[in-house]
Amino acid sequence: MDQIKTPKKRSKPTMAERLNTLRAGVLGSNDGILTVVGVLVSVAAATSNEFTIFIAGLSDLLACAFSMASGEYASVSTQKDTEWAAVQKEERLLKEDFDGECQAVTDYYVQKGLTETTANKIAKDLLQKEPLKTVVRVKYGIQLGHYMNPWNAAFASLISASAGGIFPLFAMTFTPTPYKWHVTILTVALASALTGYISSKLGNGLTKVAVIRSIVIGLITISIHYGVGQLF
Repeated sequence: MDQIKTPKKRSKPTMAERLNTLRAGVLGSNDGILTVVGVLVSVAAATSNEFTIFIAGLSDLLACAFSMASGEYASVSTQKDTEWAAVQKEERLLKEDFDGECQAVTDYYVQKGLTETTANKIAKDLLQKEPLKTVVRVKYGIQLGHYMNPWNAAFASLISASAGGIFPLFAMTFTPTPYKWHVTILTVALASALTGYISSKLGNGLTKVAVIRSIVIGLITISIHYGVGQLF
């Protein structure tokens, strides 16, 4: 029977692992853009002091980056723990209820369109060769030895949130005053469009809709926070 062991040499990440890291990166970038520009616009609408605007934006960028990273770490750690618990459960069931596990694998292949007889033969053959690997893949879609890495997700989120927040921060603080607002709005629109495009590709969604939606959300964020800043 398969044993749960940490491989001596780390195998290449699966597609699911890579997509999880990319997802964390896209979300982090989008959050970095919106939260930083929100603070910048609110403060800039309330005061013209450039140093105050810069410090507020920088502080929010750092807070956002570490908040996103810690959130991703906690979330993916929970997912990893759940996967690990499922593997341990199936390892125990293979010892205590092998016939039940065999039937679960058989049912899986029957649902795929095979006859009961053929599915049962395949199930017995697979469970004879790689029992634990087979049942966790069939019942949970888990590839044995490949669990979501919370550190990868946290690092991707930290870097992408920082990178996303830098765009509006630089646009607002380093653009000449006459063009400050125009450049900031354009920068946020372009950065939001990019994250929308990437997210649509990762999710196989409608690219045009995702890009437009991201731009609109970015512009709404600017409008709301500008209104808040005008109140003070």
